[in-house]
Amino acid sequence: QVQLVESGGGLVQAGGSLRLSCAATGRTFSTSAMGWFRQAPGKEREFVAVVTWNDVKYYADFVKGRFTVSRDNAKNTVYLQMNSLKPEDTAGYYCAAGSRGGFPKYEYDYWGQGTQVTVSS
Repeated sequence: QVQLVESGGGLVQAGGSLRLSCAATGRTFSTSAMGWFRQAPGKEREFVAVVTWNDVKYYADFVKGRFTVSRDNAKNTVYLQMNSLKPEDTAGYYCAAGSRGGFPKYEYDYWGQGTQVTVSS
C-alpha cells in the first residue's frame, strides 16, 4: 500500500515558478515509477511527467524545457519543478505511483488527492 500527499500548489503569475512535492508512505516507493498528471475543469486528465525507479525521466511535449521531475528515494518524495508557467498550466496536479506496464506508459495503482495550481495572466 502506498499513500501519496501532494503539496506546493498555489497562485502564481504567468512566467513564475512553483515546486510541487509528493510525499509517499509505503515500502514500494523506491521501486515505483512516479508520475505527475493534471486535470483542468471540464478537461480530461493528462500526463505531465514520469520518473522511473532508476531516475529515467519522460515529459509531455507541452512541458518540455519548462518542468523538471525528480525524486529523492531517501525522503520518499517526488518533485515537479515548474518554471515559465502559463495560464494554460492552471489545473489540479496529481502524483501517482505504479510499477506495472512499460516506460513511459506505466499503469498507476496509487494516486494522491491533488494540489491546485493557478496561473494568472
